[in-house]
Amino acid sequence: MPEVTVKNLAKTFGDNSVLRDVTFTIKDGEFFTLLGASGCGKSTTLNCIAGLEQPTEGSISVGGKPFVDAASGVFLPPEERNLGMVFQSYALWPHMTIAKNLALPLNIRKVPKEKQKTLIHDALDKVGLADLSGRYPHQLSGGQQQRVALARALVYSPTVLLLDEPLSNLDAKLREQARAWLKRLQVELGITTVYVTHDQEEALALSDRIAVMEGGNMIQIGTPHEIYERPAAPAVAAFVGRCNFLTGRVTGQEGTRHRILLDCSADTVQVESDRSVPGGDSVTVAIRPERLKVVPAATAASAVNQLKAEVITSSYVGSRYEYDVRLGEQIVQVLSDHGGLSGEVALVFEPDQALLYAETVELPEEQRELLTAAS
Repeated sequence: MPEVTVKNLAKTFGDNSVLRDVTFTIKDGEFFTLLGASGCGKSTTLNCIAGLEQPTEGSISVGGKPFVDAASGVFLPPEERNLGMVFQSYALWPHMTIAKNLALPLNIRKVPKEKQKTLIHDALDKVGLADLSGRYPHQLSGGQQQRVALARALVYSPTVLLLDEPLSNLDAKLREQARAWLKRLQVELGITTVYVTHDQEEALALSDRIAVMEGGNMIQIGTPHEIYERPAAPAVAAFVGRCNFLTGRVTGQEGTRHRILLDCSADTVQVESDRSVPGGDSVTVAIRPERLKVVPAATAASAVNQLKAEVITSSYVGSRYEYDVRLGEQIVQVLSDHGGLSGEVALVFEPDQALLYAETVELPEEQRELLTAAS
């Protein structure tokens, strides 16, 4: 399967710029996810690859073959790109059987009828629906319809598979099952795949690499581990997983360890960071809820970073406890294996468990709502 190369992609609709200088390369056989909130440009990027949108600037090639080159006026029509696409709505014809739905792209490609039978059977067999070829879409469950749409995209052996939020119409349990099944199928086929989603958990579970997008810009590309553990910007940390943001000011530095005076509580914490920030500069300390420990106040004496706090709410969610804790003038979220804590506690974390950004950021909406509710 070929690699996909996108260079300096830009797209405008009138005065609205929806893509800005987007550049990335998808490796042969890779599962590559475009992740971001609604309106970030991820579906527009996918549609440019598919040929459903024509970029204003930039180039796209697959396996070295130019699909788009705005500077040279090159634009290959969608039907000549041999790409398989699954839409969010599945787009199955309700008056046709499953077999006839799969036959449509083969008819367009003038595949002989006898060969069509074999290709349709093989495609449905890959998704576990070979015995349902004579049924109509309304006779199938949502998960089965999703598999039919995927089989239709695979039936003509596309060079690249494009998936635009294909699991979003499924309920939570079925979505989880479909996610695991889709990953197994992609690995088995070894097909280069471009996947669009706003679901961070889905992206982390499925992807070889993730491109996080915001406002038409690509702000970080990396493995799921890199994206979660070392987000390049506060926007990535805020969108992928939950994160607490504490603003402050640098009061000193020894090697890679920075001392930060927090705005919300006037506590000083120590944070390890390769980013060297001058003393006196404003910064943001970001820390995941699961990286914080909430312990009885009397047991935190030996910790490097220990902050006096107060439990506001405690919730048992099956595998863990979730705490909302007041730290000075801010509410902080903590995940813990231990329940039953209330009143005054200590928040504890190691210097290398937090991230340091040389900028101050506004609290995410979720944390602002918690603060309003607790005040």
